[in-house]
Amino acid sequence: MRVAYPRPTTLDAIPISQVPLNVNCRDEIVPILASLQHLYADDAARDEILSFIAKDVNATSDPFQGRPGFGYWEILVLGAVRLGCNLDYDKLQNLAEEHRSLRRIMGIGTWDDHDPLRWDWRRIRDNLCLVHPETLAKINELVVRVGHRLEPTAAEKVRGDTFVVKTNIHYPTDADLLSDGLRKILHVGAQLALLLGQVGWRQEAHLCNRVKRLVWAVNKACKSKKGDMAGRRRRAYRPLMKLTHKVLARARQLLHGEASWLGGFNEAGRMTAIGLDQQLGHYVALTAKVLEQTRRRVVLCESVPNAEKIFSIFEPHTELINRGKTPQPVEFGHRVLVIEDQVGFIVHYQVLDNGVQDKDVGVSSLRAAQRKVDEKIESASFDRAFHTPQNQQELAEVVAHPCVPVRGAKQEARQQAEATIEFREGRKRHPGVESAIHGLEDGNGLDRCRDRTKPGYERYVGLGILGRNLHVLGKVVLRRQAEGCLAGQSKRT
Repeated sequence: MRVAYPRPTTLDAIPISQVPLNVNCRDEIVPILASLQHLYADDAARDEILSFIAKDVNATSDPFQGRPGFGYWEILVLGAVRLGCNLDYDKLQNLAEEHRSLRRIMGIGTWDDHDPLRWDWRRIRDNLCLVHPETLAKINELVVRVGHRLEPTAAEKVRGDTFVVKTNIHYPTDADLLSDGLRKILHVGAQLALLLGQVGWRQEAHLCNRVKRLVWAVNKACKSKKGDMAGRRRRAYRPLMKLTHKVLARARQLLHGEASWLGGFNEAGRMTAIGLDQQLGHYVALTAKVLEQTRRRVVLCESVPNAEKIFSIFEPHTELINRGKTPQPVEFGHRVLVIEDQVGFIVHYQVLDNGVQDKDVGVSSLRAAQRKVDEKIESASFDRAFHTPQNQQELAEVVAHPCVPVRGAKQEARQQAEATIEFREGRKRHPGVESAIHGLEDGNGLDRCRDRTKPGYERYVGLGILGRNLHVLGKVVLRRQAEGCLAGQSKRT
């Protein structure tokens, strides 16, 4: 059973719109709580946001039956605070249990008994993971719309750029990837074999230790650059590849015979066996691909294109991005495009697919941003990575004053000589988008994604953008409520 938002039923419960906040505290949670308070007071915006969350949380269940669960408003508040303050789930659990203002914003009175099971971090995580990335995009759009009511001219000038949100993986080498794959195959295969009564998987611990020794030998052989380096590396990889072939063959036999053993299980056992079978098949397919990749690189000495490589067994969607920038010229993750307005709202964001470059999405992203702000954008600036002759023409059709520098010294000098006042102002204003990117990375957790899978990655990015937008909205609200307060101060003019 779930409710949309709490209604005060006891004398100690303060109405959410009247919860006092310390506006002279510079902690980042204060503007976030102020923005949530402002959204709660806006009945239309609040009901629309909660309806979005309700469709995800109760997609296949009845909200009026079952035991009490998190309300939609509580899910919104916890999701906003999680990356708005760049917290992990343990710190978020502690705030939900101990932070007085946060609990009051969630509609919890001071008389409520402390219930450690209600705010367990696993329960918080499971509820936040019910919200889809597409829903977070809609919520962000609505938050920006509310902010633009307070700052009507904010969307007239925007600037956009991409940055890399890294996936949470170790540096990928062929030996480490094979080790990860073998370890998961042995662990899942031993569980499935025990459940099905199959033999031949009792040496899981011994084989895992053997894999570690073989990987250590490979790393030792690859350290030295002297002599026959390619031959030495090939000889070190040979035992590890041979063991991988053997384990993959045994795992495929287990997968092949799995269907004939399901008849003797009850429903719970059958579901467990099917789940383990799917996991084992997933890791077998990925490890086989890594083995072929290793054979091509180490044995055949081929140069494998990045599009054909796997950089993580656990996050196979990861892309290698060579930006050539100090101190990290190579990063593993995905490009994320953000378009920021004058006040600091992220009016549009997009996680780019593997292989997509900046110039491929410049026009489409600006058109999407223009639709979201009701065609209010007059000037938009991007860097030269978004330049193509066709993009220059199409951007001029979307906004009145596009600002995209061309490539090449001679062409750039000619462009500067013929530039309008609006173009020059856009070029001066554009570097400020790096401040927004730094804020997202350092303050909203978008330096490295701590969630798993591609949908989890997109959800994580959406929560980070939501935290940023709520932080900006809260500062705007606080400046209007108490001019000169420390919580509402901003360096933006």
